[in-house]
Amino acid sequence: MSHSQSLNLKSGQIDLTHGGGGRAMAQLIDQLFIKHFDNDLLNRRNDQALFNVPAGRLAISTDGHVISPLFFPGGDIGSLAVHGTLNDVAMSGAKPLYLAAGFILEEGLPLADLERIVASMAAAAKTAGVPIVTGDTKVVERGKADGVFITTTGVGLVPDGVEISGDCAAAGCAVLLSGSIGDHGVAIMASRENLQFETSIVSDSAALHGLVADMVNAAPSAIRCLRDPTRGGLAAVLNELAGQSGVGIVIDEARIPVKAQVKAACEILGLDPLYVANEGKLVCICDADAAETLLATMRRHPLGSAAAIIGEVVADPHRFVQMTTAFGGRRIVDWPVGEQLPRIC
Repeated sequence: MSHSQSLNLKSGQIDLTHGGGGRAMAQLIDQLFIKHFDNDLLNRRNDQALFNVPAGRLAISTDGHVISPLFFPGGDIGSLAVHGTLNDVAMSGAKPLYLAAGFILEEGLPLADLERIVASMAAAAKTAGVPIVTGDTKVVERGKADGVFITTTGVGLVPDGVEISGDCAAAGCAVLLSGSIGDHGVAIMASRENLQFETSIVSDSAALHGLVADMVNAAPSAIRCLRDPTRGGLAAVLNELAGQSGVGIVIDEARIPVKAQVKAACEILGLDPLYVANEGKLVCICDADAAETLLATMRRHPLGSAAAIIGEVVADPHRFVQMTTAFGGRRIVDWPVGEQLPRIC
């Protein structure tokens, strides 16, 4: 196979030579990854990317993506890998700067599927304004993976004066949610071969750093905690934050936005939307006197148009999360038990 030959992107497949360090690997990198991720730093073709570090604090996050199926309503593993890491960086209040990506490819993966995934990643990164500047590719034998696994790492710059962390919530703070919950999990469930039910719900997978930037600009010192409720859903995030900060949280069921189709699908499957994954939502805990300002700011952004104030932080040595139900009582919203749906992100 000469280095000048073209990859068969229509009907070709990944084989072990694509991870062997030889001409086939160089061909894959040049004709697929470099082609789609094209930017000045990546195009230097080094094993690392060199960039100037702006003054201030850097945030870094890394995330592995093993979702099944690879393609789902509203996205795919490629766009999800970009959005997931951008969101984790943004939850510190940071502006994401650069991304790195690592690929584990399974022998036999159609090159057409890989190109579709890489093109989707490139489009997501371009829309977000955050380039993928370095990466790595490995190939494993057939049966040793599930098509493709992707790990992404992101770095970002935290503005001066911003101190956002899961251990900063205090009694009296307000709890805000950027929109409806459960969309991603239901979209994935509807795509699984063994769960046949009809729904028009699409994943909410989206990059949230633009929304976060607006929020930080509106009330830089009032935001205590930010977290995106992915695996384990809203329930897991609220328990995480209550535990980190040593407080209790009380939420109001009537204020939590849930689409009717999501609610119906969860009823069919015996699931609680509070525990279903999201990929384009955030939870914000802020000073109570800034809650309305932040809510208005969130609602002006396309990704926060359905934002709501859903509860408050209370003093509680037990660190319980409680929900006032539609019937007027209260129930404990505990940690998720087990795995409702594996391979969700």
